[in-house]
Amino acid sequence: MKIYVDADACPKVIKEVLYKVSQRLEVPLLLVADQRFKIPESLLIEFLTVPVGIDAADEEIVRLATADDIVITADIPLADEIVTKGAIAINPRGEMYTPQNIKSRLAVRDIMAEIRGTGEATGGPPAFNDKDKENFTNQLDRLLTKKIRKRNL
Repeated sequence: MKIYVDADACPKVIKEVLYKVSQRLEVPLLLVADQRFKIPESLLIEFLTVPVGIDAADEEIVRLATADDIVITADIPLADEIVTKGAIAINPRGEMYTPQNIKSRLAVRDIMAEIRGTGEATGGPPAFNDKDKENFTNQLDRLLTKKIRKRNL
């Protein structure tokens, strides 16, 4: 099991949670982005720089992830590909994407993109806050506890 992070848009506070979780539970963590940034020195934490370009990080994550992995992303098309592969995808606010909800999330995303394409101002998501961090941390803890328990059986 490995945790992959679509790191370009992942909030710093979530990356910090992931660094701690990786160390505490000894779960490998791979951050993928087109811009390098500082990560803690650890044998468990790696950074993969991809070429600058639309979806370069997404494509690399899809290529590398397996059904046993967890992917952290707010990118709904990436989450769709990950869920289709049988892996787990959650966003930085703690929402888990599942086979039951990913297609509707993708449809809403596409509709909103069409609306924005007409010039209509639709606004963005609310500002990331402490409750979002708490929701993410709790969701990740539940997922990892379940996966680790299953692995140890």
